Amino acid sequence: MARYTGPLCRLCRAEQKKLFLKGDRCKSDKCPINRKRPMPGKDPKARTGKRSDYGVQLREKQRLKRMYGMLEKQFRLFFDRALRMSGVTGENLIALLERRLDNVVYRMHFAVNRNQARQLVQHGHILVNDKHVNIPSYLVKAGDVIEVKENSKKINIIKDAMKELSKSGTYPWISVDADALKGTFTSIPERADVTDVADIKEQLVVELYSK
Repeated sequence: MARYTGPLCRLCRAEQKKLFLKGDRCKSDKCPINRKRPMPGKDPKARTGKRSDYGVQLREKQRLKRMYGMLEKQFRLFFDRALRMSGVTGENLIALLERRLDNVVYRMHFAVNRNQARQLVQHGHILVNDKHVNIPSYLVKAGDVIEVKENSKKINIIKDAMKELSKSGTYPWISVDADALKGTFTSIPERADVTDVADIKEQLVVELYSK
C-alpha cells in the first residue's frame, strides 16, 4: 500500500493547523505551527486570499485525510463505504476512520502517533482477539480485544508511548489495561465523542465528493 514518506511537519504547515502527526513534538516549541511558520512553497502569501467554496471543501478533505495518514485512493474507498451505510454519511466516515486498527492502536497509547501505530501493526506486533493482524486498515468491531504480542511488550517505543496514558487518559469508547498492554474497543464512537477532530467539518468532505 502506497504511503506518504515526505516531511510530516510540511503537511501541518500546508493546512496551517496541527494534525498531531509527530507525537510530543507537536506539543513542543519545535512545532512549526507554534513557531508560526508560513505555508510551504515559493510564494505562500499568494495562497492566503479568500478561497472558493471548492477550495474550502478541498482543504477540509485534505486535513481529515492527512490526519489519519491516508492517501487519496484509500480515503475515497472509506468515503464510498460510509456513503452506502445508513445514517449521516459524514458521521459514518469519522466512525470508520476511528475503527481502523492503526488508529485504535494509537488511541490506546501503544504508539505516539498513527504512523508509528501503522508500523507496529505491519511488523506483526499487534493481536486482535488473539490473532495476528498486520493490516493497518483492518476495521475493528465493538468488543474486539487489541493487545501487544507477548514478545513485543519490551519494545521501548511502546513503553515510552504508554506514559501518555497516565497524562491524558483514554477515550469513552476504549478501555485499556496498561499493565497487560491490552485494550478493548468497547463501542463505535459517536461523532461528538471524537473531540480531537471537533473542528473538522466532515459535511464539507461529503459535499466535495458529491460534485
